[in-house]
Amino acid sequence: MDQKTLTAYHEAGHAVMALLMGRSVQKVSIIPSQNRLGVCTMQKGRAKQVQDKLEAEMLILLAGMAAEGRKSGKYNIHGASQDLRMVEKLAMSRSGNARQAEKLIHKTLDKTQHLLSQSGTWQAVKAIATELVENESISGRAAKHHLTLAQAKHP
Repeated sequence: MDQKTLTAYHEAGHAVMALLMGRSVQKVSIIPSQNRLGVCTMQKGRAKQVQDKLEAEMLILLAGMAAEGRKSGKYNIHGASQDLRMVEKLAMSRSGNARQAEKLIHKTLDKTQHLLSQSGTWQAVKAIATELVENESISGRAAKHHLTLAQAKHP
């Protein structure tokens, strides 16, 4: 599977999870920059209240690797290293020790996989990834449209 497709799934995973967590997505892109292959830009401060902000952030960060892994059959730890470093920081800030942080990361990754495996959610990831491969960049509005449509078709 080519890198462009995997990157599209990675960024689509971030975008869909962000939207599910009530965050506003500004733009999703697979145009490479100096230190990353793609980016999902979220609007600062614009979020619906979620019960657990730290968990929501971890879910969003893990969703890229989880979506890419679901597509390819294996996790790209190297490609997700920046996301994983952030997840480790968040987990440590919650748990205070490495062993508990590790447990929290595994629990959150399981939840991420479960959310992505739901039919409407996964259809949205696929639709966004397909559009990213074709156009390299889509608006947050288009990403939200894909999610709304997929959830209506595949409840």
